[in-house]
Amino acid sequence: MLNIQRFVCNMLQENCYVVSDETKECVIVDCGVYYQEERKALVNYIRDNGLVPKHLIATHGHLDHNFGNNTIYEEFGLKVELHHADEDMLQNQDKDVTSFYGLTIDYEMPPIGKLLTVEDTIEFGSHRFTIIETPGHSKGSVFFYCEEENIAFSGDTLFHYSVGRTDLKGGSMFMLIQSLRMICQLPDKTTVLPGHGEKTTIGVELAGNPYLDR
Repeated sequence: MLNIQRFVCNMLQENCYVVSDETKECVIVDCGVYYQEERKALVNYIRDNGLVPKHLIATHGHLDHNFGNNTIYEEFGLKVELHHADEDMLQNQDKDVTSFYGLTIDYEMPPIGKLLTVEDTIEFGSHRFTIIETPGHSKGSVFFYCEEENIAFSGDTLFHYSVGRTDLKGGSMFMLIQSLRMICQLPDKTTVLPGHGEKTTIGVELAGNPYLDR
């Protein structure tokens, strides 16, 4: 059974998740920790619980989901893995930090690790995530889906009764709607853990999210 710890991070209240199982191996999803106390809390949680990080993965390349990649790289030696379509976005986003986020980053972002495709899986402990491509919020947005536990990490593609914005570079409402139609095919009881806000389920969103339509 998966144990999922959420950390609400940075100025945009982004959700970072540490996902572990009985083997103590874990995956870090969307490491948006920015402030020092957030970074310390994340590292302490991993160390205090005797967890062994195996993957650092990102649902997409926006910086608010990747602020803390350097901490995970420095503490545990992991490079972020994300969809290949968002590689350039993450590599070059530091140019837009001041204008978009209103801040200056005084550290270097670590190199990107594996560039993911739909053929890849994220394996740790006795579990694995498959990758569902969900472009729209960004070209490389994905769901990380654990079929065994019926849990999906949706990034900024799907929120409770809402969806991610599409007016940023690489965004497309047309592509987002196509992605949402595909996502609707997941089981209604699938728990959705989004990049911002509270968790939901596919069934709840089908019943009340105006953007979802079978």
